[in-house]
Amino acid sequence: MDETDNLEEAIEVLQQLGLKEYEARCFVGLSRLHTGTAKQLSEMTEVPRTRVYDAIRVLEAQGLVEIQHSSPQQFRAVPIDEAAETLRNQYEARVERLHSALDTIEIVDGDDGTPVQEVWAMSGHNAIENRTNQLIEKATVEIVLVVGDESLLTENLAATLNEVDSEVNLLIGALTESLQAQIQTAVPEATTFISGLEWLRGENATKDETAIGRLLLTDRSTILVSSIIPDTEEERAVFGEGFGNGLIVVARRLMAHGLLTTRDPGQ
Repeated sequence: MDETDNLEEAIEVLQQLGLKEYEARCFVGLSRLHTGTAKQLSEMTEVPRTRVYDAIRVLEAQGLVEIQHSSPQQFRAVPIDEAAETLRNQYEARVERLHSALDTIEIVDGDDGTPVQEVWAMSGHNAIENRTNQLIEKATVEIVLVVGDESLLTENLAATLNEVDSEVNLLIGALTESLQAQIQTAVPEATTFISGLEWLRGENATKDETAIGRLLLTDRSTILVSSIIPDTEEERAVFGEGFGNGLIVVARRLMAHGLLTTRDPGQ
C-alpha cells in the first residue's frame, strides 16, 4: 500500500468514526504538516479554502486541532496518539449511549412461551466471534467447541475460554495435532482432542472448497456452525436453539468424535 492509499484509508476511517469528508481531509492534511495555514491546507487537501475554516472549527471543538491566532492563522493537529485516544473515547461514548437507549426500549413480543426450533444466519468474523463468546459465557454445564482453522483461535476467544467456570465441562477439538497443541497452550484447563470432522470435506477436498470454521455446542441446547469461504476468507455461520434431544445427541457425538469416552466428562 503506497502513501496515497494510506492517506485515503485514513480519511475513510475518520469518516467512519464520525467526521465529515472535509474535516477528515483537513485533519489528515495537518497530520502531514508541523503547522499550516488555511491556504496551505486548501492546496494540499483540495478542500475549498472557505470550507477549511468550517472544518477546523469542528476539529478544534473535538480536541483534534489547535489554532494559533496569528495573521494568518496557523493550525496544527494534536499528536497522533492523543488524537486516536480522543476518537476512541468519543466512539466508546457513542456506543454506550446507543446501548443505554436501546436497553430502555420496550420489546413487543407475541411469543406465547412455547419452545420453538430457531435457526439464524450471520456473517463476518467479528460478529460470529462475539456470538461465540456470548454463548460460551452463558454456558452452565458443558461446552463442546471444535476449531477448524487456527486463525479462529484468537486471543479474545482464548481469554473467554479461560474464564469459563471450573464446574463447566470444557471440551475443545481440533482437526490437526498442531492446532491441538496451540489450543492446549492457549487454554490449558480444557480437555482437548483431535476431532474426526475432517471427513466433512471429503477425501478429494481442495483449498478452493469451503472450510470448516468453528462448531460450538453449549449445554446441549444451542448450536453454532461456521464455515470460511475460500475466495474471500469471509466467515459465515448459522446458529440455533430449542432443538429436540435427538439432534443434540447426534451433533455432540459428531463434534466429540475422537475424544476417548473415559476422558469425556459428559458421558
